[in-house]
Amino acid sequence: MLKLHCLPGYIQNIYLAEYSDKLLLLDGCCRADISVLEAFVLDDLKRAMTDIKLITVTHMHPDHAGAANTLRKKYGCKIAAANVAGQWYSGIDGKLMHLTDLLLTLWVAGRQKKAKKFIYYASTLTPDYYLSDLQRLPGFEDWQAHFTQGHTDRDISLYHSNTKQIYVADLMVKVRGAFIPPYPVFYPKRYLESLKKVKALNVESILLAHGAKVELTEQQWQQLITLAPTKPVTHWRSVKTKLKRVLLNR
Repeated sequence: MLKLHCLPGYIQNIYLAEYSDKLLLLDGCCRADISVLEAFVLDDLKRAMTDIKLITVTHMHPDHAGAANTLRKKYGCKIAAANVAGQWYSGIDGKLMHLTDLLLTLWVAGRQKKAKKFIYYASTLTPDYYLSDLQRLPGFEDWQAHFTQGHTDRDISLYHSNTKQIYVADLMVKVRGAFIPPYPVFYPKRYLESLKKVKALNVESILLAHGAKVELTEQQWQQLITLAPTKPVTHWRSVKTKLKRVLLNR
């Protein structure tokens, strides 16, 4: 029987699936979340950290991949991620984007009145399992990976058909009661298709990385789809837009 635990992470929720003989970490968390996860597994569940048999990394942002490599090194957990060629943070631009994403994570933490913590993690990842679209998770066949790209080129969502719920990571965020696209969205066409794909599953509940377990009405789905960007919304585009405004004001 599945027990799904939701823990408050550094800037996002941590979802841990508990079974009688194993644990599944639905995302790679933030580097700062390792102690939170250890305390919960050891003290609350009275389990060993080595019971975490698999960590899925839905994409490479600091609050979704930051703890994965360290947990694997410490406890032997296996890592699964999307079968997408190359590294998300590749080249000089990738290194700069990695640094920017780390700074954005600390900025979000500050907005949430949280202290600055050490969150640095490797910008590259070599998973033990490369997941294809619709593939069942190794050792956890009741979960199915769905490619839901758009936020990045390798986003995955995790669908549990037995309970009709899906963890969508950053496919959407809830702000002031409304569901909106995440920031950034690098691939707007893929993002729109991802929204339609998840909507078509007719799930009963959606697990958000930034929010809680929610149920979207038809109206909320349509509003979110309407808000889907038609052009990339990225760090560099934001900088260029601000520079244009400054120059025009002058």
